[in-house]
Amino acid sequence: MKKKKGLSMLLAGVLMSSLLAGCGSSEKTSTTTTSEPKSDSKVIKIVSQSPLSGGSASFGESMKLGAQLAVEKQKEEFKKLGFDLQFVPYDDQGDPKKGVANAQTIGADKAVLGVVGHLMSGVSIAASETYEKQSLVMVSPSSTAVDLTERGLKSVARLVARDDFQGPAAAKYAVDTLKAKNIFVIQDKTAYGQGLADAFKKEAEKIGAKVVAYEGITSGEKDFNGVLNQVLSKKPDLVYFGGLYAEGSILVKQAREKGINVPIMGGDGIDSPTMAEVAKDALKDTYYTTVATSPSTTDKGKAFMDEYKKKFNKDTEAYSAYGYDSAGIILQGIKDAVKKNGGKMPTREQVRDAVRGVKEYDGVITKVSFDEKGDNKNAKVYIYKFENGAYPGRQQGEVSK
Repeated sequence: MKKKKGLSMLLAGVLMSSLLAGCGSSEKTSTTTTSEPKSDSKVIKIVSQSPLSGGSASFGESMKLGAQLAVEKQKEEFKKLGFDLQFVPYDDQGDPKKGVANAQTIGADKAVLGVVGHLMSGVSIAASETYEKQSLVMVSPSSTAVDLTERGLKSVARLVARDDFQGPAAAKYAVDTLKAKNIFVIQDKTAYGQGLADAFKKEAEKIGAKVVAYEGITSGEKDFNGVLNQVLSKKPDLVYFGGLYAEGSILVKQAREKGINVPIMGGDGIDSPTMAEVAKDALKDTYYTTVATSPSTTDKGKAFMDEYKKKFNKDTEAYSAYGYDSAGIILQGIKDAVKKNGGKMPTREQVRDAVRGVKEYDGVITKVSFDEKGDNKNAKVYIYKFENGAYPGRQQGEVSK
């Protein structure tokens, strides 16, 4: 993302300056707009915030492209309503500090009426405080941490199931179906990974399993011999990992190389083709729960996949459809607010309330009705197993609220 700066000429002399009164230099970027629109502006911007660089860029890019497709498809519809609909992507780098800095810039641009994001829970939680102050609605396609919707914020919503639903669903499958009795839990010390691991651990112990160890790793690590030696010494019959694919793929590969052949299970953070690219055949007997299912299960979803492929010349990934539906919900909220406002530009408060008031929105991947906290009443957890070192895994079942 490169900045394009307009050139301005510095002209000396009071007379010449007065002739140029009202004109000035401008600065445009692909991700930021710092000036506020005029009061009669007809520009409406939808932004996305996700990691477009770093270890989680694959997830972040898929989310962004899904949102972009939704916005571009509705540009003509908004044009007929008298508005210029624009899409602006931001790279939050998977970093809460960067996400907050971006959120402050986004909030200052009054043309922005909705945010698709964030991908990662820690970034969503941090940035949402800024959005709340600006009455700017955000819809996360993927953030699962419980705290995101437990703080009573009016501007926060999400499509997917929370960790306190995903974690217990995984634990029940591990104990009831995989017959795990002694479980070694590893987490990556992030809001997402630790929250998921904690919820898994609590439910596993509740239903009779023993957690023989609970250890943390650090995001960015590539040598897991230390924790894997502990796994060998504890002799568990299942390893659970709360974290992302960048570490998860290496962890699984190194575990199998050390002779750890018990089932390994993770959450939606390892729902990525990177698992197959790195771990390959080591993925044998590896399971994951995910809050995201494939669009291929419905005709509407298949049509979306074809359209996405045609537009971007690449296949959909885990959060492509969820990014699309998140943007679609925001756009529906804006249209509802415009109608209620007599065809005029709605306020952020009006859009926020319209989005949170969505009932039975029929997306390409899920139906959406938000509860009083901003959680989707229709969210599900899906259970998959990697087979033959390939991605995606084969679905084993699903769990509804």
